[in-house]
Amino acid sequence: MTGKLYGVGVGPGDPELVTLKALRLTKEADILAFPGENPRESVAYKIMKGAYPEIDTKQMISLPMPMTKDKEQLKQVHDEGTRIIADQLDQGKNVVFLTLGDPTVYSTYLYVHKRVAQMGYDTEIVSGITSFCAVSARFNQGLVEKAQQLHVIPASYQIEEALKLPGTKVLMKTGKQMKTVKEQIKASGSEAMMIQNCGMPDEQIYRTVDEIPEDAGYYSLIIVKEEKKP
Repeated sequence: MTGKLYGVGVGPGDPELVTLKALRLTKEADILAFPGENPRESVAYKIMKGAYPEIDTKQMISLPMPMTKDKEQLKQVHDEGTRIIADQLDQGKNVVFLTLGDPTVYSTYLYVHKRVAQMGYDTEIVSGITSFCAVSARFNQGLVEKAQQLHVIPASYQIEEALKLPGTKVLMKTGKQMKTVKEQIKASGSEAMMIQNCGMPDEQIYRTVDEIPEDAGYYSLIIVKEEKKP
């Protein structure tokens, strides 16, 4: 009998936001999988370690997931990650792949998940608290109300047109484009706030566009509210 693959979200950073189901599956897993070169350097590992100190007693594997847009390189690493997981499943072991936030939102896990599922293995996605919900909660306010729309946007791509959309815009994966992103937000006349490393020990909160540093880290999320009214 082959094993089952679980893609499990551990939430945005605070170990207390790890779900009961994520914790249970982690404890029950035969193998824990993490993105990166070293499992113990993974952000997902550090979050779960806070919720489950005994995690180091588990068998762990790592799947290289480089930060690149090179399609051929990505295909190679995703195929290799799939092979590594399939090998464990063929041995009858259940694999729990722990990933930051929620596995359904811009997660590198999905590329492996789809491949493994297409090969006929049993798979399951377990939701985690999304970063943008956690960030809004840290600001002690809602994301949207009444008939307002919510737009989740990968900010590493062109966002000028996206900022014209009605309602609240969530800008994720801003990366090295922060200077340009700030300029476009200001040009749109919108209000914005950002949290870097939400729920983590080095969390940083910025309540205005001007406060946001241009060298903000990868785990930075911006919430853009409706255009200011004159």
